[in-house]
Amino acid sequence: MMARLSLFADPMIAVLVLATALAFIVPAIGEVRGEAQAISNAAIFVLFLVNGMRIARGEIARGLANWRFFLPLFLWVFGAMPLIGLAMSYVAGTILPPMVALGFLYFGTLPSTVQSATSYTSLAGGNIALSVVGAALINIAGVFVTAPLFAVLASSEVAEIGSQTIFRIGAILILPFVIGQAVQGWTIEWLKQRKSDVAWLDRMVIGIAVYVAFSGAVEQGLATMFGAAQWVGLIGLVAAFLAIGTSGAWIASGLLKVARADRIAFLFAGSQKSVAIGAPMAAILFPAEVAGFVIAPLLLYHLLQLLVAAPVANRLARDQSLG
Repeated sequence: MMARLSLFADPMIAVLVLATALAFIVPAIGEVRGEAQAISNAAIFVLFLVNGMRIARGEIARGLANWRFFLPLFLWVFGAMPLIGLAMSYVAGTILPPMVALGFLYFGTLPSTVQSATSYTSLAGGNIALSVVGAALINIAGVFVTAPLFAVLASSEVAEIGSQTIFRIGAILILPFVIGQAVQGWTIEWLKQRKSDVAWLDRMVIGIAVYVAFSGAVEQGLATMFGAAQWVGLIGLVAAFLAIGTSGAWIASGLLKVARADRIAFLFAGSQKSVAIGAPMAAILFPAEVAGFVIAPLLLYHLLQLLVAAPVANRLARDQSLG
């Protein structure tokens, strides 16, 4: 199990590395950028349509009924983590370009990642059903909450959500999700039979969004903007954010006085951040020349959370077997 959940066994990592490398080698710039952005927007629409189809309405109802777990998780993910991100962005602003520093706040406002949070909850001996429902609800909330929350906390022109941005969010994220929910009675079983295909759809859409975002950043000089010291600082700050988020989620779940299995579900749903939401949403919220800078901390966080989660999950499983 450890090998299967390791960093290098995750196909998403290969997709992110490939998309980033392509952006540096063959960036979508000039007239091609508009076409690449249109393809990315269409792919994001399809992704959120499928997300609406595959998240069962019954799961949503069960999660909302368990408000003693879901409400604190919601407050941690969209309250505590964004505030940590805000503080980290101020620190990052002293050593990193402003848009990269803003990325700490951006990924702090993102929802949990469903797949890996659930996998590591299972590995650690946690409440799998609660993890699935909790992470799914947090992802749904993120579609509606992340953008306005980020704009309020950022208080900058780049984060201002005007009428055009609101329309794009509604047309590319919310509308397809609502359509998916409406038709899922006819589609959910069909999608369950094609889980592997749907997983690759996720990866392809994220890869396209990352490629387009980093192409814009490359055109703005990303490759020459960072020195060795800044790379060290960026990695160190992302690692610090992960350490604070993980330990904080464990402490917060302990204050709830819930069963250990529920506490484990809270830990992974509360500390993991979703590149599946983050990369596509950044492509909608930010201009192409900005998005690549903003998602740089998110991509590093995603890599580090996979590195850290496996040993943490194994330690929790071992402690539980000894107890």
